[in-house]
Amino acid sequence: MSGSTGRRITEKLSDEALRGATGRDWAGWFAVLDAWDATRRSHAEIAAFLGTEHRMGGWYAQSVAVGYEQARGLRQVGQSSTGDWNTSGSRTLAAPPERVLDAFTDPETRERWLPGVELSVSSRRPGKSLGAGFRDASGDAGRLALWLEELPDGRTRLGLGHERLADAEAVAHYKVFWKERLAALKALLDEGSP
Repeated sequence: MSGSTGRRITEKLSDEALRGATGRDWAGWFAVLDAWDATRRSHAEIAAFLGTEHRMGGWYAQSVAVGYEQARGLRQVGQSSTGDWNTSGSRTLAAPPERVLDAFTDPETRERWLPGVELSVSSRRPGKSLGAGFRDASGDAGRLALWLEELPDGRTRLGLGHERLADAEAVAHYKVFWKERLAALKALLDEGSP
């Protein structure tokens, strides 16, 4: 494996963890994919090959495909298989899903933890998901996709995707931004917890 971009994905999933789940480490899977001439294939083809020919579960197939593409210079960290730039974040919050969504959609509440941001909601499934255009002081800055899962203890697991960013620099900026802002959201929702 070469290059810092290849190291990023493989740092998230160790050789030991990958070997334990799939029978091979990163170098082993990269050798299989090189022999199959995967640099000439699409992301979907690579993931399907790993899933069908090697019986790899979907999450691992996606992770190995992304790691391979990054290591071989086919995409950069934060870049999707279509060339779009995206980042993501997640947080478990001490509030029900409806309250979490309200923190995004109610302008007064949003200003308390996400100041200066405008959202234009395009889709909403109550308690499940939200899609919205995102605008901050820098201007039009992509689109948000939120997914919520209510946990048995009443908390909510929030997954956030910030899509359609301008470039790798924007990905790096919003990665830090969302880490800070989701911590602020957690603090706000914890304030109102009984």
